[in-house]
Amino acid sequence: MNRLGAAAVAAMAALALSTPAQAGILDNFQIKVGVSGILPDEAGDPIPVDISDEYVPTAQIEYFFNDNISAELLCCVATHDVTAANGAIDLGEVSHFPPTVTLKYRWTNIGPFEPYVGAGVNFTTFYDSEPPAGLSVEYDDSFGPALQVGADYRFDDHWFVNFDVRRIWINSDVTISGAINATDEVDIDPWVVSTSIGYRF
Repeated sequence: MNRLGAAAVAAMAALALSTPAQAGILDNFQIKVGVSGILPDEAGDPIPVDISDEYVPTAQIEYFFNDNISAELLCCVATHDVTAANGAIDLGEVSHFPPTVTLKYRWTNIGPFEPYVGAGVNFTTFYDSEPPAGLSVEYDDSFGPALQVGADYRFDDHWFVNFDVRRIWINSDVTISGAINATDEVDIDPWVVSTSIGYRF
């Protein structure tokens, strides 16, 4: 786990163990920590690309406006292997930070099982590009929409487990220079499949 991912998980765990004196401030919040599969559905124009699937720790913070409507922030960091031209060109690794905010509606009248749907926006910034020697690869940041569907299963008033699927639209203009000079418009468009344990304050 990289330092930023570890810090996010540690911060969420600390919130979950907050003292009762803080409970009034946090009454409308819940947090989740877990693992997400980042599964790109990638395409490049004009150069085809391949981006590896990755499984990373994730943290989510959710604020409830009422019992049915909430806003949620998903945070994670992932590092992917990237190749182009059907594997003929090795572009090395790149890391990205893709915070995603969604507005959610949930159904709360069917017992401990609470399904929900959501829609929102993603911002993805790319950093720490590590191409092979002789190449430089730069990735433009991206804004795009996001959709989600999932459910919480509550054990009591506080603890629950979660399963969630997001579709996030990420587009980046990629500039390759050095031994190879090219530009490519890359649609990354990952499915993000998460399972988590959560705590409602």
